[in-house]
Amino acid sequence: MIRVNELSKTYGLRKAVDNISFEARQGEILGFLGPNGAGKTTTMRILTGYMPPSSGEAIVAGYDVVNESLEVRKRVGYLPETVPLYTDMTVFDYLKFMADLRHLPNSEERVEETLEMVGLLERAEGYIGNLSKGMRQRVGLAQALLHRPEVLILDEPTIGLDPAQIIEVRNIIREVGKERTVMLSTHILSEAQQLCDRILIINKGKIVAEDTPENLQARLTGAERVLLRVRGEVSDLPEKIGRLNGVENVQTKGEGIIEFQFAPGQDLRPEVARLTINEKHDLLEMRSVNLSLEEIFLQLTREDVSLMETQGE
Repeated sequence: MIRVNELSKTYGLRKAVDNISFEARQGEILGFLGPNGAGKTTTMRILTGYMPPSSGEAIVAGYDVVNESLEVRKRVGYLPETVPLYTDMTVFDYLKFMADLRHLPNSEERVEETLEMVGLLERAEGYIGNLSKGMRQRVGLAQALLHRPEVLILDEPTIGLDPAQIIEVRNIIREVGKERTVMLSTHILSEAQQLCDRILIINKGKIVAEDTPENLQARLTGAERVLLRVRGEVSDLPEKIGRLNGVENVQTKGEGIIEFQFAPGQDLRPEVARLTINEKHDLLEMRSVNLSLEEIFLQLTREDVSLMETQGE
């Protein structure tokens, strides 16, 4: 489990992490999303004992990351975005070396089990320097899993993998996440939607949203979109719909398809339906369209949108 309370990290005058608080429970996969420079990697480095916070508290697997850093490191598996590997070692020798550093019992058996888990058993005698980037990423994942950690922290775990490898790694993460705490960052928003039980979105060092992917879609006031389908060409119908007071972001999506958004608290579907019929269009369909996680992410990290505005508070 991870518990973070009012955590901050300052570099000179810049706050990379600004007074954030959150929890990740056992048996939960927590997605950590944000644009470049938002504070994701800094937070993960603090949680793994790689660097101390400027202020605040972080408890990982029951231990304080500052005062009990060694205990934290024993219980955390960490995959950084750039995996530090010894390229002149074989895969097996590298993982055996890492197992010995951790004083793991039956280290050779543990290495073989982990290699099988990440699908690298056939590459055990190959030199790391000769592996593809995707294979090296799997070696990094293997070292993070080697000691069967209580908490797994993964920074962009599927970067550089081909589609088949991505599916395999996702399956490993799902399996590990049944019993352990997993926190992962990713730029692939669909991956977070498929893998994560909850999502944190961080921007400029502050958490701007925390919820399940489904609840994030449902809770944004004004985020309801409507798809309108008519027979044939839409002609000037999008322009006329856009003139209705309370209709925003009108877009033509294809032949006969228009998407638009209502202002917060508005539902103008009857007015839109009457306008469509009065303009001599055959109305075939009108339905709500959920925001994708990508659209939610963009709304919550826009430069000109504050947290309160985004959440409609």
